[in-house]
Amino acid sequence: MTLLPTEANDRPNPSAVVNLSNCDREPIHIPGSIQPHGLLLAIEESALKIVQVSANTDRWLGRAPETFLDRHLSCLLSATEIQAILQCVQGDFESANPIVISLQTPSGRLRAHAIVHRDRSMLILEIEFCQGANDINDISYFDFYRQVRKPIAALQNAASFDELCTNLVTSVSQLIGFDRVMLYRFDPTGAGEVIAEACNPGIETYLGLHYPAADIPLPARHLYILNQLRSIPDAAYEPVALIPQLNPLTQSPLDLSLSMLRSVSPMHTQYLQNMGVAASMSISLVRDGELWGLIACHHYQPKLIPYFLQTVCEFIGRVAAFELTAKANLQDRDYQIQIDRHKSSFFESISQQTDVLAALTQSPTELLNLVGATGVAIFSQDEWVVFGLTPDRESLSPLLSALMPQLDDRGIFQTACLSQVDPAAAAYSDVASGLLALTLSRDQNFYILWFRSEVIQTVTWAGNPHKSPTSDDSGEVYLTPRTSFAAWLETVRHTALPWKACEFTAALELHSAIVNVALRHATQLSQLNTELTRSNRELDSFAYVASHDLKEPLRGIYNYAHFLIEDYGEILDAEGVAKLHTLTRLTQRMQDLIDSLLHFSRLGRAEIAWQSIDLDRVIHETIDLFKITTSEPLEITIQPLPTIRGDRAQIQELFTNLVSNAIKYNQSEVKRIEIGVLPAETAQNSGQERLQLAAPTPTQIIYMRDNGIGIAPRHQDDVFRIFKRLHTRDEYGGGTGAGLTIAQKIVERHGGQMWLESALESGTTFYFTLPVVTLDRSD
Repeated sequence: MTLLPTEANDRPNPSAVVNLSNCDREPIHIPGSIQPHGLLLAIEESALKIVQVSANTDRWLGRAPETFLDRHLSCLLSATEIQAILQCVQGDFESANPIVISLQTPSGRLRAHAIVHRDRSMLILEIEFCQGANDINDISYFDFYRQVRKPIAALQNAASFDELCTNLVTSVSQLIGFDRVMLYRFDPTGAGEVIAEACNPGIETYLGLHYPAADIPLPARHLYILNQLRSIPDAAYEPVALIPQLNPLTQSPLDLSLSMLRSVSPMHTQYLQNMGVAASMSISLVRDGELWGLIACHHYQPKLIPYFLQTVCEFIGRVAAFELTAKANLQDRDYQIQIDRHKSSFFESISQQTDVLAALTQSPTELLNLVGATGVAIFSQDEWVVFGLTPDRESLSPLLSALMPQLDDRGIFQTACLSQVDPAAAAYSDVASGLLALTLSRDQNFYILWFRSEVIQTVTWAGNPHKSPTSDDSGEVYLTPRTSFAAWLETVRHTALPWKACEFTAALELHSAIVNVALRHATQLSQLNTELTRSNRELDSFAYVASHDLKEPLRGIYNYAHFLIEDYGEILDAEGVAKLHTLTRLTQRMQDLIDSLLHFSRLGRAEIAWQSIDLDRVIHETIDLFKITTSEPLEITIQPLPTIRGDRAQIQELFTNLVSNAIKYNQSEVKRIEIGVLPAETAQNSGQERLQLAAPTPTQIIYMRDNGIGIAPRHQDDVFRIFKRLHTRDEYGGGTGAGLTIAQKIVERHGGQMWLESALESGTTFYFTLPVVTLDRSD
């Protein structure tokens, strides 16, 4: 239903039913007929030949329509008038229309308005006849200016949006003298509301009434944008057909989208009659190519508005469209300034952070105020962080999954009625009826969901918007005109306040701000990595040079101390000889430390000689060596080991260091060592919180377990630090404390990682990963 000349919803004529499947496809732009208060001619532009004419020429011109077909336009108009029409179509349509012409009629010569436009190669000439001598005066700039000056001034001087709306309907009402003039505004869903009204005393008011989007189908909305003024002088008119029905040049119906006389849908005229409306006019309010609203005019008696006044109303409508949107934007200006203030401070604080999640959560209130939300949920690293009023955490992940298909190319989505997107959201509509979702990173599953609580409101509809369709005897379902326009109240649930454009923009700008932070952080990390790489190379070089250069003076100190003992031992007392022996031990220890440092630095500098290595053979060779060199009782278990890729010398050194430690730091009577590979199901649960398997080649977890003294939890990270000993120098056979550091370095150079599990007096298990060639031991 509608109170507007929408040519839209209902069809009382069973022979021309508009059903639920085709209502939005009714071809109202090619009705094949016009309204009877004027004439229409279709003219072949190149030859100026009349090829179609409306069937009412006998009424207005006293001649049958067939007498005009295939004749030159000069049979109807003078050469001067024809020239004016040609100049019109070759120039500026807006400034040239309408043209005043004089036609010979049975009652004498009658002046009329001629309006011309083009459809492909056809000129469409419409002639409107007005009643009264003053209706057809020649139009001048001063006439037009006198009519629009006062209404335009009223629009521009309005102090508020509401005053502007009132001045608009009042000005149009004064111009055309209709019983009712309404300003009708569309919301984002296409539904509308009467926001201003000027009507004669005793007329029922429609101010504040709402209308569903279905009242104006898509074809009608499209025509309202193309042709921004529509007039129906008599809703009970009989349509006048075009002769012939199809254009003979195109063999198709004539496109009357721009026609002022175009006949409207019978559904709409029936609807107007149900309302008691005898005449109507509508003025489109178009901004940025979209239909913002309509000025809808109703009169309860037939009334023809001169074309000149129609053009005045159309001009006022174009100015009003700009002023209305400007005033509406002005209403939001203070809020926009507030949002901008929040953006400025919040983005400034974000820019100082390197961790994006920490930047977002450091000020939850600012994050909420950024878009005027009552709650926010952030999904990052498979975890939810929530503030304010939000659904419970168990509901958030299913909601995010339901939202994924709704996100646009920019990764953003908004709705004021979340339950329409995800029906499950109705369960928590009290805290989350509105949603604004933003994607920060699809690859990292990083999202922000802002929520708005439900706002329960009562909407007054002009009649029940949920009317049921009707079916005829054949079962065909069709729409019928409303017959009741009584106020119908509806309580709206599961709906929040709609998101404003400035809030939507603030969310998009937050995404850009975070991207800038991430890029800057990535740049800093790249620079830091480059600097660390350079520093590591320099440290390796320094360690190599320093350890190499220190060995010579240490060797000299050791030799001279030894010479002193041999040559002067009899002269020195016991204390002197003891000091020399201490000196030789210290220089030998220093030599060992330098050798370890030199070896460690070489590991970082030497190229890896990649080859296939049979770990079974390597470990057996290592164990055999220890069995020869130690008298300790050993019990060694070796599980089948894989073939790996690596440097054989370094891998053998890795196992040598680990076996040496397992024997050295062990007080058991029988020293037990077990070497093997973790099964896949066990590997998934062993040390995985510390293992990041990101190697480009397959890896496998190898372990070495002993029954030694174990390592206290507080020292388990220290054992991998170079020269870090957990015992005194002479305990457990001495050593430099570099063995495990070198072992870890070897594993890392092969693209793996190393960690341990240990308990005091229970033993230690070392785990490490190496690149596997094959897991099949059959040769």
